[in-house]
Amino acid sequence: MLMRMIPRLSCVALILSVVAGAAAADTLRFPAPSGAQDRPLRLYMSLDEDLARPLIQGFQALNLDIAVEYQDLLTGQIFARITEETDAGGTTADLAFSSAMDLQIKLANDGYAQAVATPSSADWPRWANWRDTAYAITFEPAVLVYHKPSFRDRRPPATRFELLDWLDHGGAAVQGRIGTYDIALSGVGYLFLARDQEHFFDIWNLGQAMGRAGVQQFATSREILERVADGRLAVGYNILGSYAADWARQEPDVGLLLPRDFTVVVSRVALVPRAAARPDLGAAFLAFLMSREGQTILAEELRLPAVSLEVSSGADGMPPALGAQLRPVAISPGLLAYLDQSRRARLIARWQQALSPPEPEPGQE
Repeated sequence: MLMRMIPRLSCVALILSVVAGAAAADTLRFPAPSGAQDRPLRLYMSLDEDLARPLIQGFQALNLDIAVEYQDLLTGQIFARITEETDAGGTTADLAFSSAMDLQIKLANDGYAQAVATPSSADWPRWANWRDTAYAITFEPAVLVYHKPSFRDRRPPATRFELLDWLDHGGAAVQGRIGTYDIALSGVGYLFLARDQEHFFDIWNLGQAMGRAGVQQFATSREILERVADGRLAVGYNILGSYAADWARQEPDVGLLLPRDFTVVVSRVALVPRAAARPDLGAAFLAFLMSREGQTILAEELRLPAVSLEVSSGADGMPPALGAQLRPVAISPGLLAYLDQSRRARLIARWQQALSPPEPEPGQE
């Protein structure tokens, strides 16, 4: 185990703030297709039921004797449940699947997960495998979304410099029509911005241009995409690509672009907890998630792009269309830095200051 990079009390305070007041999740049960009555596989997942169901049914089609109990939990709840149940000396879920990369890596780094080698482990991309203990199962890029009718007379911005130019010279058509995540409320929005500042030296000028254009901030992807679809927003910045792609398929006025300068990619991470009651079942489900069958279900039914080379057929498990601009967030203890509360507070404060509209010049009130 590596040295713990984040003080435990700081992280616990973060998690408690996330899960406080949250209702207990219902357990969804899937009987074994064969009728077997053995102890079920227990899953903690930050995945809606309609997305989890195809995965579970696909797994059971290959494992007829295994029943499954699934709970849809917030990412902070998954972290809290696994740590609390393990520390109490009991058992916990057999597999955890979460979109909170940093929290999953903290579980692995702090000894709450166990190493599992699957048939796919040796060929898994290096950035997506940390010591056979935590695996990136999907990749989900941060994209630009745009309202197609608003760009009939010009191309939509496809790089951050082009976005900056559009914001500075778009006139009345820009005002109030740029949207992005409220990074104080959106974990993925915070992670996207934290990565942006590492790769784009002019990020603060971009923030100031958004502020001058009356940027609107939202907690969820849906709120942004709804407004792009009906034209209230012309552009959404740094939107989670898996959701954006689904909207673009269903809404004819929604377009999306992978930024040509660089594209940040995040992943949902799976691990088998150290205190799993049936780690063999957890390992079996992990192997399924990493298999051709599981990755195909993720890509084709859940619309969550696959990491597997067999399914994506791209270099390092990424489709060739993404090219050299890819910036995948590697599965490593470096993610723990994003849990540092003082660092988080500084980044949020600086970003909000950049987005704040400028004070009027004297005599212009």
